[in-house]
Amino acid sequence: MAFLVHDARRSERPSRTSPGARPAIGAGRLWRVDVLQALAVASVAVAIALFLSEGGGTRFGDLGAALTSSGIIAGLAATDLVLVMLLLASRVPLIERAVGHDAAMALHGRLGKPVLYLLLAHGALLLGGYAVADGAGVVAEAVAIWSLPDLPLAMLGFVLFLAVVVSSVVTVRRRLRYEAWHVVHLLSYAAVLAALPHQFSVGGLFAEGSWQRWYWLALVVVSLGAVAVFRLLVPAATTMRHGVRVERVDPVGDPRDGVFSVTMHGRRLDRLGAQGGQFLIWRFLAKGQWWQAHPYSLSAVPRGDRLRITVRALGDGSASLAGMRPGTRVVLEGPYGIFSERARTRRRITLVGAGIGVTPIRSLLEQARFRPGEATVVLRTTGPADGWLLDEVAALCRSRGATLITVPGPRGHGWLPADAEQQGLHLRALVPGIADSDLYVCGPRAWADSVIAEARVAGIAPEQVHHERFDW
Repeated sequence: MAFLVHDARRSERPSRTSPGARPAIGAGRLWRVDVLQALAVASVAVAIALFLSEGGGTRFGDLGAALTSSGIIAGLAATDLVLVMLLLASRVPLIERAVGHDAAMALHGRLGKPVLYLLLAHGALLLGGYAVADGAGVVAEAVAIWSLPDLPLAMLGFVLFLAVVVSSVVTVRRRLRYEAWHVVHLLSYAAVLAALPHQFSVGGLFAEGSWQRWYWLALVVVSLGAVAVFRLLVPAATTMRHGVRVERVDPVGDPRDGVFSVTMHGRRLDRLGAQGGQFLIWRFLAKGQWWQAHPYSLSAVPRGDRLRITVRALGDGSASLAGMRPGTRVVLEGPYGIFSERARTRRRITLVGAGIGVTPIRSLLEQARFRPGEATVVLRTTGPADGWLLDEVAALCRSRGATLITVPGPRGHGWLPADAEQQGLHLRALVPGIADSDLYVCGPRAWADSVIAEARVAGIAPEQVHHERFDW
């Protein structure tokens, strides 16, 4: 059999926490996404307007002036986009709750290359403009402008930002440990600080007392301040307030799979605000582990003073967590992500997971609001009775009136097993109402992309798809 259906829609025990009420429709969140996108574009327009408002539009009369003016505009746009990147990575709650961590960081990554090109254009156009205006060669002009105030610092900032962009290239990133990649990315803050002085000391655009100067300073302070507050101060306050410690570590399934659950206890965890499906960044203060930050999803909704994550040992860092001792202190960041009720747009819900991707699926299933018959869970497993946390998912489906479908067997060309593909099975056949359902997908990137592509063919709109990625 290609798949197994465990239909619990006739359950007479609806969840106490989810009495079947209609979920909050996500139109408000989508509206906030549009506003944030418009603000990001507007910020670039304002950066260019800073120059044009001071008569910059009249400085294109000859080749030298045109090159110089274009170089200034490129530099302003690049700096503004770098500040936007910092805001996207700062985990500001307004952005997190509207866009989601994955989407924010994806946009953050996509902006890297355009910013690099703008910075290269900034330097090349200014050098060319100065050379034309002075009637000098490019090399001679490069030597001459090196003495401009704060230019060596600006060059240092460019080199640091170049290192950040190069480290984000897929072929390079895959060769780096997460911790090394993270350290390199911290250089982006130093790059901003190194590049700022020359913007105020070279040229008259940000003259002392001008509104342009105050606007630019405010933009920088807000961006760097957001990083300091939401990446440092808020996590420190969260950690101190809740006092989370490891309670126990339990193996899940076959010990050879290297999967285990970490149960933690703390104070007032109901005030943490974590929802099923969300993740936190965990730092366990044990020998050899305190410097490693782990982004793991909750595998159960926080209850009382308990938290739980379920981890698969995929590297030295995650494998070392299996040996943690009870009482180990935990530093928390989060919760993050909109792989939760916040993203709902439909009454029906379909949860599709594979491998360790079952963890947010399980916690979201526990908390999601739906009536019996309105939820379907599809899990890819290696065998009919295999699958991490499968017994817990099955129990939740029975108690909540959801349909559980397991699709066991070796994967084929797409996301289904090879024998299921040969029988012509597809997502719409497994979940007939998929087009009018929110789809939550969590698993390996290529596998998840295959599920999403098939869902789009089945008629699902982009705002109905919610995807949790595990890579960085």
